[in-house]
This record gives sequence, C-alpha cells and structure tokens, in this order.
Amino acid sequence: MLFRVKQVRNPFLFILPLIAIAGTNAHAEQIAPTFSQKLDIQVRYDNRSNRPSREQYRLRYYPSLAITSAWSVNSFVVTGDDFSSSHNTFGSDNTDYLYARRLYLRHESESGKTELGIIPTYKGRVSSTGLSKDGWITGVRHVKQLQNDTAIEIVFGQLVNAEASEAFNIGGEDEYFEIEYSAKMGQRHSYEASFERMLNGTFARAEYRLRINEQDTAFIELVQRTDESAAKVVVGTSGEFAASAFNTSYPIEYFAYYSYIDSSFGERAELIEDFLGTGHGGSLEFSGVLSEKHDVEWFIRADVVDSVSRLLAGVKLSFES
Repeated sequence: MLFRVKQVRNPFLFILPLIAIAGTNAHAEQIAPTFSQKLDIQVRYDNRSNRPSREQYRLRYYPSLAITSAWSVNSFVVTGDDFSSSHNTFGSDNTDYLYARRLYLRHESESGKTELGIIPTYKGRVSSTGLSKDGWITGVRHVKQLQNDTAIEIVFGQLVNAEASEAFNIGGEDEYFEIEYSAKMGQRHSYEASFERMLNGTFARAEYRLRINEQDTAFIELVQRTDESAAKVVVGTSGEFAASAFNTSYPIEYFAYYSYIDSSFGERAELIEDFLGTGHGGSLEFSGVLSEKHDVEWFIRADVVDSVSRLLAGVKLSFES
C-alpha cells in the first residue's frame, strides 16, 4: 500500500460554495442528451537495461454524455493497475487489468468550469511535474477564467489509494488541496504558480514556458517540498521539425527534458510517472503520423535515470465518435 490512510472531512462539503463561485447558468441551452466517446490504443516495445524486454498494450477509453450545453457526465477507463501505470504486458499472468478510474459531473461556461466526483488530476495540459495523466482525485475542481488570459484553479478532495482497482472506494484517504494561478504574457510567455497539500506533505510548484518560435517551446518547472528540504526540477523543450526524404517534407514532433528529484522528495514522485524516479534523469521522444486518414501515429522514446536506461517504440491508434 503506497499511502498512509487517515480519516478526513468529506470533500463534497465544498460543493455548494464552489458551484456558487462558478456562477452556474440556469439558462443553459437545452439539448437532447448526446453521447460521445474516444478510444486510444497503444502497442509498444519496452526494453530496460535492468530486466528482460517486453511487449505491452494500453487502452484509454473516454465516454461522455452531454446533458445540456453546459452540463456533462464523463468517465475514464484504462488498462494498468497503478496510479501512474496504464500498460498491460502481453504474455503475463496478469495482463487483463482494465478499470474505470474516473466518473464525474462537469459544468462549463464562458467563465470557467467545475468538475465534481472522481475527477482528472489536471485541468488541461499535463505538466512534467504534475500528477500522472492516468491518475484520479476524489473531490471537486473549479477553474475561474480571469481577465487578460489568466485563470485560477482550486481543488479540494482526497487522493485515494494508488491501486486502480480502488479508485472508486471513497473515504479514509489522504486529504488533497491545490490552488493554482496561471497566466499568459503576450504570445511567447506563460507561467503557473501553485500550492499543493497531499500525502502528508506541502509543495510549492512553479512553471515558466517560452515560445521560441512557431514550432518550438522551452520550459522549466520546479516543485519544492516546503516541509522538507527536497525538490524536483525539470528543464526541457518540445516542438516540431521537418525531415526531408524523396523530395517530401515529413513533420516530426519531439519532446526532451532533464529532471532531478531529491531522494527525500517523498511519495509524490511515484505519482508523476512510472519510470523516472529519484536522482538525475532524462527523456527524449520523437513521434509522427503514419496515417492521417486512420489516425495512426508512431513514437520512439529513450529514458535514463542514474544507471538504468529504457527504450520504448510503438504505434498509437485513435477512434472517436
């Protein structure tokens, strides 16, 4: 068991004041309920220097029911058995993990959005120092859009057991709180600053992003644990370049970063991703489109942390209706 369990106040006590802040539009356009869904399928080869290679697959399923133009019910079903892990291994005795990890109500308006239930760990783009994209929080999130491309986010809730099979078990988890301010400064600069409390620790997080040109962005992220002398820092860049072959230009996306996590950073490090743990690490990934018509992509990624390396290569298919 990853987390130390303690009894906390029910996060749903915060629902009413947050919905009041959200300014719920009682005159939302009435529409016939509309169901939509998206399915992402990934197959990859995983070769690590400290164990035999393996072949894995991942399914991410996103069903959504729009009740009105403002209100919707959303869920998330994914393979894997851990908060930050979403792959099953072919040929393994335990290769059939598939769990619903989220179920929540969302209200959206011009002024922001409110989410209630077992909600995502993110409000939009997932940062390199943020919690895993495949994770969950039991509680409520409100994002308020302010003037001049700024926003404030507040999350109250509980961070549940790290086992995916326990995602819907409510009660007796660790308290979770987050407040974040984000802003854009013109077309090139943006930043975020937040304070978090989780897993019996408190954290201050800052992120700065610089748009170098139309294709490339550089970023730096820092998470400082305020109750311990420990931090995580990430410096990286992402973007797109064109590779030429046979008089044809082929766009390739890349994502590269260096990270360092203090050994005393705590359990939060395990909830970010399933490989880059404490110490010095780095990652370099390239990806591109194999078929626009069928929405098929390829990727190759190399990771290293201290003396352990990993090579990933695979394809991803997406279906949406």
